[in-house]
Amino acid sequence: MGNLVKNSSFMRSKEDIVNNWLPRYTGRELADFGSYILLTNFNNYVELFANTYHVEIKGKDKAMPNATFDGITIINFGMGSANAATIMDLLSAIHPKACLFLGKCGGLKKKNNIGDFILPLAAIRGEGTSDDYFPPEVPALPAFTLQRAVSTTIREMHMDYWSGTVYTTNRRVWEHDTEFKDYLRKVRAMAIDMETATLFITGFGNGIPTGALLLVSDQPMIASGVKTDKSDESVTKNFVNNHVEIGVKSLQEIKNHGTSVKHLKYSYTED
Repeated sequence: MGNLVKNSSFMRSKEDIVNNWLPRYTGRELADFGSYILLTNFNNYVELFANTYHVEIKGKDKAMPNATFDGITIINFGMGSANAATIMDLLSAIHPKACLFLGKCGGLKKKNNIGDFILPLAAIRGEGTSDDYFPPEVPALPAFTLQRAVSTTIREMHMDYWSGTVYTTNRRVWEHDTEFKDYLRKVRAMAIDMETATLFITGFGNGIPTGALLLVSDQPMIASGVKTDKSDESVTKNFVNNHVEIGVKSLQEIKNHGTSVKHLKYSYTED
C-alpha cells in the first residue's frame, strides 16, 4: 500500500484529472481543441458542422464526439445536467475563451412557436446538480458579451429571437404532471430544458465565459405539443442548419473582435 501511495502516476489534483479525462471522453488531444467551444446534445449537430467545414469527427467511439474548424470545436456532451457539469469541468483543462450551448428546449408560452430561438437572460436552477458548485441563491447567468454576440449574429442574419428565463430540470418525463405545470406557470419561465442552468453555473465556477441559444423544439404544456420522433425530425430538417450557423458566426464574432464586442471589455475569465 505504501508503494501505491507514492506512485507518481496517481491523479491528485483536479488539473491532473481533467487533463487526462478530456482526451479520454473525446478522443481528442488537448492541443487539438479550439479556444472557442460549441456544445450540443446531438450527433447530427456535430455531423452538420463536420460536413459543412469538411473536417473529421473525432471520438465517434467515445462518450463525446466532436469536430474542430478554424479554432472552434463542437462537442456532443450528451443529455442532462450531470453531463453538463462534467463537460464544463473537463473543459477547464483547456481554458476556452468562450463556450456557447446550442440546445433544444420546450416552449412554455403560447407565443413560442416551434423553430423559435430563445436567448436566455438567466436560468432557474431546478436541476440540483448546480448546488454542488454554488449555494442555491447564486443566480445562473450567461456571459453578457457572449449573448450580445449571438444577438448581433441573429439580427445580421435577418432573423429574430425571444429573450427570457429558462427553467432547468433533471426530470425527463414530466409532461403528464399537472402540478409541475402549474409551478412552471408560477415562475413565468419562457422555456424548459435540462442543461442551461448547470452550464451557466459550472461555467462560472470554472472561469469559462458561457452562453446559450435555445431552439424551441416542442410545446410540452399542451398534449398536442409533446415531442415525438416525427416532430423532432421536422425540427431537425427545418431549423438545425440555422442554429449551427448562428453558433459558429457568434463565436467568430467574439474571436475576430467584431461589432458586438468592439466597445466592450471582454474578459476570458469571470474574475
